Amino acid sequence: MINCFIFQDGSRRCKERKKTVSFSSMPTEKKISSASDCINSMVDGSELRKVRSNSRVYHRYFLLDADMQSLRWEPSKKESDKAKIDVKSIKEVRTGKNTDTFRTNGISDQISEDCAFSIIYGESYESLDLVANSADVANIWVTGLRYLMSYGKHTLNMIQSSQDNMRASWLGDLFDEVDVIGGKCISLCSAVQLIKKLSPGLKNVKIELKFKELHKAKDKTGSDVTKEEFIEVFHDLCTRPEIYFLLVQFSSNKEFLDTKDLMIFLEAEQGMAKVSEDISVEIIQKYEPSKEGQLKGWLSLDGFTNYLMSADCHIFDPEQKIVCQDMNQPLSHYYINSSHNTYLIEDQFRGPSDITGYIRALKMGCRSVELDVWDGPDNEPVIYTGHTMTSHIVFHSVIDIINKYAFVASEFPLILCLENHCSLKQQKVMFQHLKKILGDKIHTDPPNLEDNYLQSPSYLKGKILLKGKKLASNCTGSEGEVTDEDEGAEMSQRMNNEGGEQQTVVQPKKFQLSKDLSDLVTLCKSVRFKDFQTAFQNQKHWELCSFNEVFASRCATDHPGEFVNYNKKFLARVYPSPMRIDSSNMNPQDFWKCGCQIVAMNYQTPGLMMDLNIGWFRQNGNCGYVLRPAIMREQVSYFSANTKDSVPGVSPQLLHIKIISGQNLPKPKGSGAKGDVVDPYVYVEIHGIPADCAEQRTKTIHQNGDNPIFDESFEFQINLPELAMVRFVVLDDDYIGDEFIGQYTIPFECIQPGFRHIPLQSLTGEVLPHAWVFVHVAITNRRGGGKPHKRGLSVRKSKRGREYATMRILLIKAVDEVFKSAAQPLREATDLRENMQLLMYYLKTAQMLITCPFLPCSQMIQTSQTLLENSDSVYERILQVQKAAMEFHEKLHDMAMKEGLKGRKLHKSVESFTWNITILKGQADLLKHARAEVLENMKQIHYAALTCNLAKGVARPSSVSGSKGRRSLDAIPETMAEMIC
Repeated sequence: MINCFIFQDGSRRCKERKKTVSFSSMPTEKKISSASDCINSMVDGSELRKVRSNSRVYHRYFLLDADMQSLRWEPSKKESDKAKIDVKSIKEVRTGKNTDTFRTNGISDQISEDCAFSIIYGESYESLDLVANSADVANIWVTGLRYLMSYGKHTLNMIQSSQDNMRASWLGDLFDEVDVIGGKCISLCSAVQLIKKLSPGLKNVKIELKFKELHKAKDKTGSDVTKEEFIEVFHDLCTRPEIYFLLVQFSSNKEFLDTKDLMIFLEAEQGMAKVSEDISVEIIQKYEPSKEGQLKGWLSLDGFTNYLMSADCHIFDPEQKIVCQDMNQPLSHYYINSSHNTYLIEDQFRGPSDITGYIRALKMGCRSVELDVWDGPDNEPVIYTGHTMTSHIVFHSVIDIINKYAFVASEFPLILCLENHCSLKQQKVMFQHLKKILGDKIHTDPPNLEDNYLQSPSYLKGKILLKGKKLASNCTGSEGEVTDEDEGAEMSQRMNNEGGEQQTVVQPKKFQLSKDLSDLVTLCKSVRFKDFQTAFQNQKHWELCSFNEVFASRCATDHPGEFVNYNKKFLARVYPSPMRIDSSNMNPQDFWKCGCQIVAMNYQTPGLMMDLNIGWFRQNGNCGYVLRPAIMREQVSYFSANTKDSVPGVSPQLLHIKIISGQNLPKPKGSGAKGDVVDPYVYVEIHGIPADCAEQRTKTIHQNGDNPIFDESFEFQINLPELAMVRFVVLDDDYIGDEFIGQYTIPFECIQPGFRHIPLQSLTGEVLPHAWVFVHVAITNRRGGGKPHKRGLSVRKSKRGREYATMRILLIKAVDEVFKSAAQPLREATDLRENMQLLMYYLKTAQMLITCPFLPCSQMIQTSQTLLENSDSVYERILQVQKAAMEFHEKLHDMAMKEGLKGRKLHKSVESFTWNITILKGQADLLKHARAEVLENMKQIHYAALTCNLAKGVARPSSVSGSKGRRSLDAIPETMAEMIC
């Protein structure tokens, strides 16, 4: 049975009404936090699936003998003494599907990578290939077996865990601080508060209940808590097994990370560049709670947990928390955070108006607010939506608020969208208020045709731009007639219409405009849009058109390429359809993909669409301006808003996301039917161009909001990374209708790879206290993220199977000959980049910089040097073709006409020209990026070699200029191969 629901956030979900309980989500009596816990669990035994090369799978019960000498399974046709493996004979425990049996098995695709592991044993190196019911169970066996291999029968003695000793001494010290009278026990209330302080997300009731259960199990009377009881309850409530298993992956069979272990983790997973022991020591000193760990340079499980939950491991790139984009380009090159009918705090027809709407929007970084101004009593203009029953605000009080909050969240220009419906008499009052209150903040310089910088956010810092009607330049009087823009009249007509789809178009009215007000409008003059051809011929770059959402959608559908090209030159504002009486929001992505800069949102209405808007403008320091993708700014480039395929000149990225766990997920607001029970699951949504839009969901974890373990991985191809966003949504599974718990939306370009915590936000955008989703992220060609296959680097294409960029035919002979000469350099560029990808595979596999000094270094260095030696010349040849082709740009239309191209054929020829130019520029940029990345990777090899004393007397490299004086970056020392290998 399939049910569909509309959620509070405005999104729609369809799913099969089927509930299954995952093995990994079942509550366990004791959380795994040490190797001894793993060994004890192995002695108890687990059901595992034994995989054979003939595609057969056998369900067997595996257990470790009590003496820890042998691994056994049952039932088996073999004699009992043969259905076992001696621990001494185990050569390797390999995680994932990394044996011939797994690779050739017909059902390999149905087996989770995280649940699979293999035991390599015996003199013949046989493999026992196993699949656990969950990643947790697989981790228990892998961890336990590796400890047994390292320490044999002395394993339990070795792991009378320094981890537990560090934890016990730390917690003991905290306990003693509370036990001021030295009675060796503290009150239940004090114990609860102490654990609450250490783990703020836990509920007092749950902590208290755990102590009472412990006392009941011991038949203890009284409520006082001993030190041992305190440590035991902390262990049960505050241990996160998923973090323990992560720790032991990097700890070389220890119960803590030393400085070198941490260095490997930081470089391989978190993508940190130039990692040193000093950085590791700094992290340990900052996050390790135990004195022993701080003194010895050890990061315990609790210290590692503190680090992973800190701001250092937030998913949002800290570089994007400040302004980091080029702010010197024209305003039309940016997306601008915009509000619609900012004064309204509820619906569009009867809702109240309030100055708090402006305060909220401006504090959130909004850079375009709307003022709908009408004649008011006592000669004071008022703001409200005309022809509706919305309440009024006095104009000057709104200007006061704007003056106070305009540049609190951002120093970049604020656009006041002024819908002026006032008489000349009250227009004079408007002008007086604007000049008196805002004064020199209003930008009044005339537009400059020569210098784009004079129309840039950087130049216009601290300035307020008025968007409105403007008198013709030849008007000499104190007033003149202009066309009115009245969104309220449009809405009123919709309301009065009795529901028929055929509706009369609102005819624009004329009204008198004061020259004083007109002169305040400079870079944002409002004009009516007729069609694209007229706009390209007549519209000035300082003129702005407002598009009704419905009309803008039609333009995006019918003329996607022309709409994008229009927005390269002119500002376009899109406002919601008058049908949105309830103040619901349109999807801003529908118009951002067309290049529309000002997409006006109803800030008072939370949900999916506002999540996208807020998430998008988090980047670039939340300053309200985001630079649009280059493909949408460059004069000659090809991009269609409705593309359902890869984008020419842009390298698609593979995004690999593993949803590991959640922490402290609250029950949905207003939900009381199930008490405190939460059945969470997570949706991962991709928003962007049509080719990128996708979503995946995890299974439901029943009755666990405290620390649900999901352990599910998803992969998405992102064709236009600069315009993509990722939204994580946590919902409560309920038969009647799933309910919203929390969400977080982030631009793709702001995601940090590695192990990251995501802070959840409520429906209205507030941060949910202590509520997180723990994830692992890997992205193609981006530093960090662990194993190469998770970044899409495992699939290698041979030369024969590679896809090479090709030029389109224009049917203009001279131009086609020029583009034809690009075939060879484009092919060479692709080969160089693909070979670099293969190099990356070797560089990143199993943290080989530290652990695998015997890899074929000479081959690796040779591949890098081939790219470095040839990329400059290939890059130049591609640019030469591009330059030669651009010489035809101005006369392309005439050349096509001479070749007899007309109508559709002419349009197709021009489109092919822009496509080819886009391909050439994109491939050149990709090659330049590949070269820079190889240079950086070679430096990392060198730093790693120095760190591990593998280099042969070579000093740390410094940046030197390329000897040939071309577009080269830093040169690599010629002795690199000898130095490392």
